Amino acid sequence: MSFMLRTATPADAPTIAELHVATWRETYNHLLPEDYFTEGHLQGRHKMWNHILGNPRDEWRVAVAERDGGIIGFAFAGPAFDPESLDMPRELQVYNLYVSAAQHGMGAGQALLDAVIGPRLAMLWVAKGNPRAVAFYRRNGFEFDGTERRDAAAPMITDASMVR
Repeated sequence: MSFMLRTATPADAPTIAELHVATWRETYNHLLPEDYFTEGHLQGRHKMWNHILGNPRDEWRVAVAERDGGIIGFAFAGPAFDPESLDMPRELQVYNLYVSAAQHGMGAGQALLDAVIGPRLAMLWVAKGNPRAVAFYRRNGFEFDGTERRDAAAPMITDASMVR
């Protein structure tokens, strides 16, 4: 393994926020409105990660993968939650798992998933238009459960629920 895994700390929040936006640009830029990545969007990610890492909970797992002193990927899992109050098919949810495109295929994504949920049953939302992610989750035992939704801010992306 040419990277190192560790638990994220509050000091990682700015780097994770920047990587979060960068990986979305790499993966979804062609599916998002031209004005999607505003300064407010970036500030929102900074606020989100400062909150998550600054207010840790025992039931949250946030891991980072590092190579050469820099964070190349991160994953976040915890109790299943949906702001739309949908019935959740599992008690555990993977909220985020992103690896820089330059680091794809090196095992960081698998190591991050294993670090935050291990072999446990879980659910997640994945963009159906992201075949690499769908294939990754299928290799890890996840299958679509038929639930889909769209975000008004990103209408070309259909999110689908996967469970294992």
